[in-house]
Amino acid sequence: MAKKFDLGYYCSEGVHSIFTHGFMSFAAVCMIVACLLIMGSFSLVAVNLDNMLGDLEAENEFLAYIDETYTEDQAKALQSQIEAIPNVAEVTFVSRDEALDDFRAGREENPLLSDLDGSVLRDRYRIHVDDIEQLEQTVKQVEQVEGIADTNAAYEIAQGFVTVRNIAAGVAIVLVSILAVVSLFIIANTTKLAFFYRREEIAIMKMCGATNAFIRWPFIVQGMILGLAGAIVAFFLQWGVYELVGKAVIQSDGLSLVTILPFTSLIVNILPVFCGAGLLIGVVGSVLAIRKFLQV
Repeated sequence: MAKKFDLGYYCSEGVHSIFTHGFMSFAAVCMIVACLLIMGSFSLVAVNLDNMLGDLEAENEFLAYIDETYTEDQAKALQSQIEAIPNVAEVTFVSRDEALDDFRAGREENPLLSDLDGSVLRDRYRIHVDDIEQLEQTVKQVEQVEGIADTNAAYEIAQGFVTVRNIAAGVAIVLVSILAVVSLFIIANTTKLAFFYRREEIAIMKMCGATNAFIRWPFIVQGMILGLAGAIVAFFLQWGVYELVGKAVIQSDGLSLVTILPFTSLIVNILPVFCGAGLLIGVVGSVLAIRKFLQV
């Protein structure tokens, strides 16, 4: 009997222990839910910021204006120097006439622009970057190229996204670490109570030759059930909160530039992480609780 892996027995004993100490079990599940909700919320913020940062990185460009004394051929000759700068992904030359056409686009009915000559503008380059976090450094390097008179880059916006993302990730790590420790403590104490409640039964089992593994598994299963229950509850709560926040953002005029990824597109990543984290907390908490009583 001691050597047989009886899953039904382990599950039955684990569930029995959970209901025997219902309040502690409920507290353990609540702490796991709180831990995963905070982890999930800040992680989702970071994911959406990464997505917006990626969109900004793909679409954002800065302009480098050529010295007005340069001819078009001289201006085009600078392209190879700009392309050689680290973090530069793509360089597109825009002549004065092309810049004027772009400026006139959408303003065809304005009579003041009909006689405007391209000579009033400068030749320029549209420059895309690989890593938007290094946009400011890249702009400074482009400005050092002889023949570049000025640049136009909104790297403050990109840096704002990066800063918020890093803060969200840092806060999530700190809070999740604290709550994870509290969750482990509560699960460990729940397991200790169950162990103490069954101490006479366990002593008899050991005298009859039961192995430590046979005694240990019901408590591990108990922790797994608590962890998984907390993970599932946290997942559906996270889904509801995310949808509510997403609707509020979409309906807000002040947040019109913010894009929210649909939760359904993230389920395949979120659900396994929640379940894995919940199971890990449950199992580790149980193992920590009984390691003093049984030799692992």
